[in-house]
Order: sequence, then C-alpha cells, then structure tokens
Amino acid sequence: MTEELIKVDFHCHSDASPDSLVKPAELIATARERGITRMVVTDHNTIRGALRCKELDPELIIVGEEVQTTCSELLASFVTKEVPRDLEPKEAIACLRDQGAFISISHPFDPHRGWQIKDLLAIIDLVDAVEVFNARCYKPEWNLQAMEFAGEHGKPGTVGSDSHSLYEIGGAGLMVPAFETADELRAVIHRGKVEAELASPLVHLGSRYAKWVKSFFPIEES
Repeated sequence: MTEELIKVDFHCHSDASPDSLVKPAELIATARERGITRMVVTDHNTIRGALRCKELDPELIIVGEEVQTTCSELLASFVTKEVPRDLEPKEAIACLRDQGAFISISHPFDPHRGWQIKDLLAIIDLVDAVEVFNARCYKPEWNLQAMEFAGEHGKPGTVGSDSHSLYEIGGAGLMVPAFETADELRAVIHRGKVEAELASPLVHLGSRYAKWVKSFFPIEES
C-alpha cells in the first residue's frame, strides 16, 4: 500500500514582510486552490503574519520565521517566540532550539543572499535541514549546490516557493508523510520528494514594488 504524502511549502511571506503585499486570507485561499497541504509562513524577522494566518486556517498554517542573522538568513518552522534579527547565527539557532523549532538554512548558495561557505560549515551540525530548493534561486545550479551540500553533510532538505506574491504560491513544495509537530517533521523529512519549479526572475520586481508601496503608503495589515 502506497503511503499518502502531503505537499508542504516551507517558505512563504505575507504582508507582515516589508517586501510582500499578500494578505493572509488571500494567501490561504490561493494555497488551498493550488494543492498545498501545509504552509510555513516565514515572514522576515516576525511571526506576526504567521499567527494571523494560523488563526484563519490552523490546519494549513505552520508558524515560522525567516531570521536575519549577521551572516544571512535561517528558516524556522514551529516557532512560538519571535527571534530578533542580527544575532550571530549560533545565537539565533540557540534561541530557536530553546523553543523546539525546526531549523533550516535559507537559500545557502544564492550569491545575492549572503551565506559564505565558512559560515555554513560552522552551523551545519546545529541545524535540522538545508533549503535545497528555493524557487527564487533563478539559476538552477544554486539549488543543485544546496542539494549536494546537504547530502555531503547528511542533512535532509526543505523546499519553498519563497513566495512574496500570489502568483508564486504553489510553485514549490516537498512531498512528505503527514506530521503535526517539529519532532514528527524531523522523523519524516528524510523521505521527502521535491515537487517544484523555478519562478521567473521577474518576481523580484514584485518585491521591490511592495517595498516602494509600503515606503510611501503604509498599509494596515489584515
């Protein structure tokens, strides 16, 4: 008997991120329409948006955070307490570990987003996973390097659309057995299968537009 798998997007943003205009209700409706079973809302340095999303659809949403460290970003799932930005990577990881969060490394080989190999090597034994497919890494070799790095160090992979717009939602996910907690996720993620495709590089223009709109016209989150 074939085991039933669910599709999980480990990386997406709501309007709580400075570079997204996606409202929680729209995010949830679009994810449901496009076959996402679980979605980790990982706004930049806040869980505010994820908590609003979870109130609307607790079965779909996992509270997460994309944490900016002094090097680059960590991607966390099952976050209960917001972690401040600009900590050293090991300090941020310790904060996430203290609350039992599942920790991945965001887009590790995208040269535009900060990680250096020495910094990755310093934390690889402290994290649960590596983001092996980020749909916004517009050169396939960047994700391939992430997959190879994860394999070399015996780490499973997370997959994310890194969506900042409705257009991107549903474009990337990991097919895994169902789970409810961070520990259950740790137990099944090694069996995950990537189901994803790269987004157009033009999606980055949408993020710039969102930042521009918010700089001139502050938007009330809903």
